[in-house]
Amino acid sequence: MFNKFRDYVQQPDYKHKLEIYTDGNEDYIRVLPEYYNKDCLCYGQKVKSLGVKRKVYGNPDPNEIDTNTNECFNTILRNRLSRLVRKSQCHAKNKYALNNMLYLFQFYWNFMHKIGNKKVSPAMQEHLTNKIWSWGNFLHAKLRYLY
Repeated sequence: MFNKFRDYVQQPDYKHKLEIYTDGNEDYIRVLPEYYNKDCLCYGQKVKSLGVKRKVYGNPDPNEIDTNTNECFNTILRNRLSRLVRKSQCHAKNKYALNNMLYLFQFYWNFMHKIGNKKVSPAMQEHLTNKIWSWGNFLHAKLRYLY
């Protein structure tokens, strides 16, 4: 997972630390330093079973240590993508197909999904596009390959 994470996230430095908040899984404490310098991390854990928020690396604000956003998005994925529904007969059977489904949903969520009552998508907020895309735009878009 962290191999892909590193591809999408800019390398942190001492001035611009990477903020990460997770559940109480101890594996993160061991794995994060393999990919990032501890001094460039601001990492905290929320251990729900104990009702505890703890600082692990750096000096994260205890009020910011939360996993609600991640849990909310996981729920959205399970509700919208039948392959991710627990105990379903249409569970994902092929890793390649599952990855493609997630890439397609990621495009939908960032370019087609309106944020709340606003008339903008996340991609518009990040200045990646100037319109909310439709499926027609997506299916008829010309692909450009970068070499």
